[in-house]
Amino acid sequence: MDIAILTFGTAAVEQQDLFSSIGINWTLLGLQVVAFLILLFILRRFVYPPLVAMLDKRDEAVKASADAAMEAERHAAEAETRTAELIDEAKKEAAEIVATAHEEATRTAETIHKKAEHRAEALVQSAKEEIAKEIDGAKKAIKSDALELVAMAAGKVAEVKVDAKVDKALIQEALEGGR
Repeated sequence: MDIAILTFGTAAVEQQDLFSSIGINWTLLGLQVVAFLILLFILRRFVYPPLVAMLDKRDEAVKASADAAMEAERHAAEAETRTAELIDEAKKEAAEIVATAHEEATRTAETIHKKAEHRAEALVQSAKEEIAKEIDGAKKAIKSDALELVAMAAGKVAEVKVDAKVDKALIQEALEGGR
C-alpha cells in the first residue's frame, strides 16, 4: 500500500507540476468557475427571459407578417380572378347590347321600309284616284262638248237654233224614244 500512496503522491506532484508548468493556478481556476456560475445564474435569471420573450415576439411578428403576406397574396389572386370574371361578363354584356342594337336597327329599318312602301302605295292609289277623277271629268267634258257639237250639227241640218234647254229636251226625247 505504501507503494500506492507513494505512486499517487508522485502522480499528484507530477500533475501539479504539469498544471503549474502550463500556467494553471488551482485557486484562481476555482474562483473563475464560481464567477462563471454566478454570471450564468444572473444571465439565466435576468437577461435570458426578456431576451427569449423578445425573440418569441419577433418570431410571432414574422409569422404574422408571413401569414398576412400569404393572405394578401390569396386576396390578390381572388381579386385577379374576380376581375377576369367581371371583364368576361362585361364583354358578354357588350356583345348582347351590340346584338340587341343590331336587331333593333334591323327592325327599325324594316318598319321604315314598310311605312315608305305604304306611303308609296297610298300616293300611287291617290294618283290613280286623281287620274280616274280627271278621266271622268274629261269624259263628261267630252260628252258635253260632243252633245253641243251634235246639237249644233242638228241645228244646222234642221236650220233651227238649238240652245242648251232645247238641246236637253231633244236629247231627253231621243233617249225616251229609243227605249
